[in-house]
Formats: sequence, C-alpha cells, structure tokens
Amino acid sequence: MTLTQLRYLVAIADSGFNITQAAERVHATQPGLSKQLKQLEDELGFQLFLRKGRSLEGVAPAGVKVIEHARRILAEAANIRSYAANERGEHRGRLLLATTHTQARYVLPPVIAELKRRYPQVSVDLFASGDAEVLDKLDEADFALISSAGGQPSSGGVAIPLYRWRRVLLVPASHPLAQLPGPPSLAELSRHPLISYESSKLPESSLQRAFAAVGAEPQIAMTARDANLIKTYVRAGLGAGLLAEMAVHTREDDDLRVIEAPAELPECITWAVVPRGRVLREYALALLQGLAPQLDPRDLRRVLEGNQEAEWPAAPRWSLPTPTAYA
Repeated sequence: MTLTQLRYLVAIADSGFNITQAAERVHATQPGLSKQLKQLEDELGFQLFLRKGRSLEGVAPAGVKVIEHARRILAEAANIRSYAANERGEHRGRLLLATTHTQARYVLPPVIAELKRRYPQVSVDLFASGDAEVLDKLDEADFALISSAGGQPSSGGVAIPLYRWRRVLLVPASHPLAQLPGPPSLAELSRHPLISYESSKLPESSLQRAFAAVGAEPQIAMTARDANLIKTYVRAGLGAGLLAEMAVHTREDDDLRVIEAPAELPECITWAVVPRGRVLREYALALLQGLAPQLDPRDLRRVLEGNQEAEWPAAPRWSLPTPTAYA
C-alpha cells in the first residue's frame, strides 16, 4: 500500500467515481490510476467501489472506512511535509484559498499582493464560489473565508474571526430610497424590490430572519453570487442592491448612491476556517495575519496544533485599503 494509491482512491471518491476526472485531478493517466486501484483492492482482498460493467457507481460498504482512513493518512502526510518545509525555512509552494466572490474581488487583492511580494515563489489559487460551497472545499484548501451574521460557522474546523462589516444599499440617484433623509427601516425597505446575494432567499438567512422579526417580508427580485452582477441589475432598474460594504467603494460606482442599510440588519463577521489539526505553511499564516493584523501568529499556531484554547481578540471593523496597498 502506498500514499499514491491512497491519493488515487480519494480522488476517485471526490470525482463522483469518474475515473477520467479522477486521473485529471491527480495528473495521472486513466490506465495508470485503474491499475493502482486494482493493486490496492488485490492487497486488501475486497472491492472498494460498486461496479456496473466497467463503470464505478458508488463506494462499497467495505470501502467507506478505508476512504475515511485514507483521508486522515493523506492529511497527516501533508502535515509532515508542511512541518518539514517550515523547519527548513522553505518559502515556496502552493496556497489554495476557498472564499466568496466578494472577499476575492474586494478584500484579498492587496493582501495577496503583499504576500506575493514577501514570498514570490508561492503560487496562490483562489476557489471563489457561493457561501454554500466554500466550506465544501475545506478538505483541499489551506483555509476558507466565509461570512456570517450569527455565530461562528459550523464546519468541524477552527473558526477565526477576522473583521466585521455591514451591508449597504446601492440605488440609482432617482430611486425613492435615495430621497430619504436617513437609512430606511425594514418596513420601508419591504416596499421595494431587492437584488442581493444567493443566500438571501434561504429561510435561515439573517436577512429573512430580520424581516420576519418586524413582521415584514423582503421582495427579493433577483439574486447573484457576484456583487458586480448585483450592480449591473441595479443599473438596469430591477431593484435596490443590498450587498457588502466593501463591494461599493470603487470609482466605477460613482453613478449610484450608497445608503446605509436598516439598523435592524445585523453586522456580519468574516471568518477564516482552518481544518482542525492542519499544519499551515508560514506563508499561509502570513496571509491570515495580513487579513487580521490583530492576530498573534504564535497563538494561531498553538491553537491550530491543539496546544492552546482559542481566545481570539475582538474582530475590528473592516476598513477600505489605501490605494498604495495595491502597489
């Protein structure tokens, strides 16, 4: 049994039992991957997957536990490599970050630019998706960035509060909401169509809960994952945009009016979620501290290694980076 065979096994499970996709995922040939799977099954003495002809259809009962153990073995092997690289002072490698479109577009550019300046031999890969999909990539990513308006996200990983932010309304200058002397109430906002993020339609979303608490219902005219799409449809006259404050402080939005959102909408916190027990490379810790300078990297490492209870400092309000941050 080899680590390569276990890596191929997990790749097959994560590719929906598609051998071709699994081979592409691990940069192997399809015949080579199939051969390694057969050798592993021969050694174990039973089949790991259910088959129909030459196709795989699912995990065999005996394969469930094997795949669980394979994931843990591969994670620990990766930890050993990360630990060794840190001890050698090696600062090259790959950093995979799972995040939302808003964080990727409006928060991360100056932080990643600084990371690349300090660690030019590190390649950064972003997996940007909707809120519901970010944590699905946690097994592969070094860590994930996700926002919530309630408590810390449920994940099984270590959740670290980074910064707080509020939602704002974005409307054309001629919109009725732009004529109000102050932020609208939720009751006033319920009279107007809204364009917001996909999660806004979920019954458990903070938006839906806030409206329900005042006996009102939001008119969600349209949703999108990307803030730029929300802006596009605001300009098309489909409704008022409700989006993260960091998504509207750009010159291209000068034709629109930014309005404070109703005070009843709760503040949001962006969290970093790191798989429990993960040994992070030095450059991954540097990225975390770039996002949240209030964090002590020594405390981060101790908590992630399980040697200290998490007592994080209060997350500060997000602030707009200076233009020089992009230099």
